[in-house]
Amino acid sequence: MRLSKMMFKTLRDDPSDAELISHKLLVRADYIKRQGMGSYMFLPLGIRVLRKIENIIREEMDNVGLLEVSMPKLLSEDVYATRLKSFGDTMFRLKDRNGKGMCLGPTHEEVFTLLVKDMVSSYKQLPVGLYQIGVKFRDEIRPRFGLQRSKEFEMKDAYTYHTNKKSLDEWYDKIKEAYNRVFRRLELDFVPVLADNGTMGGSDSQEFMVKSAVGEDELVCCEHCGYAANIEKAVCIPQELPTTLQMEYLEKVHTPNTKTIEDVSNFLHKQVTQFVKSVVYSTDKGIVLALVRGDRDVEEIKLQNIVGASQIELATAEQIKSIGSVAGYVGATKDLHDVVVIADNEVKQMTNFVMGANETDMHYKGCNQKDLTVSQFADIRKAQTGDACPQCGKPLHIIRGIEVGHIFKLGTRYTKELNCKYLDENGKEQIMEMGCYGIGVTRAMSATVEQHNDEKGIVWPEAIAPYKVVVVIANQKNEEQVRAGEELYNTLANMGVEVLLDDRKESIGVKLNDAELIGVPYIIVAGKAITNNEYEFTTRKTLQKENKTLTEIKKFFS
Repeated sequence: MRLSKMMFKTLRDDPSDAELISHKLLVRADYIKRQGMGSYMFLPLGIRVLRKIENIIREEMDNVGLLEVSMPKLLSEDVYATRLKSFGDTMFRLKDRNGKGMCLGPTHEEVFTLLVKDMVSSYKQLPVGLYQIGVKFRDEIRPRFGLQRSKEFEMKDAYTYHTNKKSLDEWYDKIKEAYNRVFRRLELDFVPVLADNGTMGGSDSQEFMVKSAVGEDELVCCEHCGYAANIEKAVCIPQELPTTLQMEYLEKVHTPNTKTIEDVSNFLHKQVTQFVKSVVYSTDKGIVLALVRGDRDVEEIKLQNIVGASQIELATAEQIKSIGSVAGYVGATKDLHDVVVIADNEVKQMTNFVMGANETDMHYKGCNQKDLTVSQFADIRKAQTGDACPQCGKPLHIIRGIEVGHIFKLGTRYTKELNCKYLDENGKEQIMEMGCYGIGVTRAMSATVEQHNDEKGIVWPEAIAPYKVVVVIANQKNEEQVRAGEELYNTLANMGVEVLLDDRKESIGVKLNDAELIGVPYIIVAGKAITNNEYEFTTRKTLQKENKTLTEIKKFFS
């Protein structure tokens, strides 16, 4: 392809709305262009990268034995009847000319399950696995970070159906390995982590996280045994503190203007580890009070799962008042009413601690277990760097990551709901077991740029670069350089090498800046060295330069 014939326009300055390096570089290098809030066009270079990522995914899914299909994106709301409430405003909804409720598909569990229900009737037809690569739509409250959080995005979603859990486990493991191969082929530094199933339901799930300082997710990792989990799922082992042999007497003390743990700690001259922090939440299951040690934070997803709530948010001052307390001075005493109290496991072993007295400017000190009113003890705290690994006991560390894939064992979550059954060996109807497996295609593209860039621009892995090499004619007015550039371009093209020819009437400085910005693996300049029958050959990854003859270049690419 000749750049002079391509719609191609790079930018020297970062777009004003871009925060991440991937967003900045993909726009500047002419891979994507914003169409609207959370919506992007893929330009000629961008579509080539996207298709190569798709093909890597497609090859690995086909190798596992999954069958590719294509599902409609415009669907009847009826398909999602049981999940419309949980989707809320994230689902794009509309009505057709007959007033029927329609939507743009945010995910396709129900659609695939209804297909299998219609097509599969016997255990002899199972297991079966299907996948598609296509566009999904979600009305994000705050689209940001370019392709990482947009309203319209490309995704590979796959679904498998089985006669039993053993079969599901086997396919789950096969597809997990296929995911590892996909992300290795993309040359990503990633880590599979234990994850929360969230509203998807089911049992086990794993996320595939690309390590990145700008990732939205926190990952808890152990360098010693390999344990890794999303912070929402990380198991927290209670830390043992020195126990006090002599129990103190419960005492209510005046603590004026001390609404935070730090305020009360300074006022009473006690360590924050001697406090029980009380956090009140409003959920669709009622008001919930969470208790953690003073130096800890509540992991809301853990709490939400334990309560069985679909929505959770911090309670208002009025809601706190309704349970018999005061914001900033809440304590799990017998005075509270109409509230479920969930305490972290660490709280169970605490003695002589301080907590709120449910009155303005008042706290209790010398509290012990007999003074608490607790509905349930559970692991509800957020993991911290230095916590003990639940597998080996060594210290954990926390990194950030970008989620590019997620796999689930859904069990009968959707098949039971949609009555997706098969006849077993005895002719008896049974509910199918189901698995679900997603990869964010456009997200993977963005994450690759986050890990593969330098001060000059993108540095694409060869497997997904839009072209393998760009041939730059240094001076369009120099006939010898033009002839040499055209000859090399035609030679490589005839060899089957994906080659781009920069034959624009621009300065050599502009051309080289653009070549480095777009990140093609090899840059070859037909310039002054042509007088010696040589080309300047640059490896983009290292920026190492050397001169090569046409014969040497042909040998390199052959």
